[in-house]
Amino acid sequence: MANPRTSFIARLDWLTIILFLVMVGFGWMNVFASSRNEGTPGSLFDASQRFSKQFYFIIAALVIAIATLTIDGKVWSFFSFPIYAVTLLILPITILIGKEINGARAWIFIGSFTLQPAEFTKFATALAIAKLLSTYNFVVQKPRNLMQVGALLGIPMVLILLQKDTGTALVFLVFVLVLFREGLSWVFLFVAALAILLFVLTMLVPIPILLGVISMIALGLTWLYQRNLKFFYIGFLSLGGLFGLAFLGSKFLGSDWSLSRLFFLAAFLAFMIWLTIILRKRHNPLLIILLTWFGAIIFIFSVDFVFHQVLQEHMQSRINNILGLESDPLGKGYNLNQSKIAIGSGGFFGKGFMQGTQTSLNFVPEQSTDFIFCTVGEEWGFMGSLLVLGLFSGLIIRLIYLAERQRSTFSRVYGYSVASIIFFHFAINIGMTIGIVPVIGIPLPFFSSGGSSLWAFTLMLFIFLRLDTDRYQIVS
Repeated sequence: MANPRTSFIARLDWLTIILFLVMVGFGWMNVFASSRNEGTPGSLFDASQRFSKQFYFIIAALVIAIATLTIDGKVWSFFSFPIYAVTLLILPITILIGKEINGARAWIFIGSFTLQPAEFTKFATALAIAKLLSTYNFVVQKPRNLMQVGALLGIPMVLILLQKDTGTALVFLVFVLVLFREGLSWVFLFVAALAILLFVLTMLVPIPILLGVISMIALGLTWLYQRNLKFFYIGFLSLGGLFGLAFLGSKFLGSDWSLSRLFFLAAFLAFMIWLTIILRKRHNPLLIILLTWFGAIIFIFSVDFVFHQVLQEHMQSRINNILGLESDPLGKGYNLNQSKIAIGSGGFFGKGFMQGTQTSLNFVPEQSTDFIFCTVGEEWGFMGSLLVLGLFSGLIIRLIYLAERQRSTFSRVYGYSVASIIFFHFAINIGMTIGIVPVIGIPLPFFSSGGSSLWAFTLMLFIFLRLDTDRYQIVS
């Protein structure tokens, strides 16, 4: 039970609320600076102006925050799955009737206002994950339970990908951090790190060379385990022999298969042969090496296929620009180039409020939404950028602290979900404005203009603050 000697107002975490208000207020100042110029009327109540709309969005967000705090935390737990189901039902409707903006069909028109349902799917998924993980005797590492979690995350990801909103879909991957807190093996983290490394190498290194290097590493690990060169030579000769047979077979049949496809065929045959041998001998370490090797090969071909056949051309160019494979500062790399110029021109203390030339003169595309950090960097400089980093770091650390003090598994998991989602948005948004991650188009929480993002993050945050007021209770 909650401490009866403490009032509801006193149980609220006011530090988090103050951080929220400061971030929203500072964010609006930057939206105002980036969307108002000398030829724009200065009226705060002119709804045709972006900064005016954002002001109204903030008022509505404050109403949402207060209303959310009045709802008992048990309500959110009880209706977790229904809320999740409703948000999922809206996603395919958006695909059918939604408006296409910047290549993504992710917005629904409600009068003169556009709503992005996918933003609300994040908090709904956080509720559903928290409800599932708080189920009695739920163990994350059990394969059946992992499949259930994967389904909860995978369904909204697929539906959002069908909207061609890749950035928002990637946000759901961050729930893996929550699973680690709840007992998921760190082996999965190693696999994730290996996947990222292979992705980068697939983009930078010719695939035949990469496949050869990975195979040599696998054979080397086999030798280290067996301390016998016999397995190394047998593995090398069997893979080489199968590749030779595949090559001769393709020539005989008159096919024009590439070296990469021939290697994959040889690797598949070698994998099946060695899998049979290892299972009979029951060499578990060798089985792990074999599965990792073939899994890496499949992943490399998957990356190549998705990059060239699934991703849109502008997304391919963004990734190539980040990796230095393309240079088009006046074309597809224009956004990133102007973003760097704006941030770099701010210096240590910035040019001053409303004095930014890159942002006020619209040199930076999407300067009040996805690239709002450019305005911070140009007008407030290094110190202003450091303030934003400090605000987000403080908020995320505070949320983790609040999550750890919860008695209820539901509240703890939900708190970690909120912290993880905000961390992902914060890290990726700022990373893409300074050119260290591809531009995938996700907003900076509480700063970027737009009602859907602000309302969804406000709702997400204040649900947790309401749960925290009942931290002495077991919410299930």
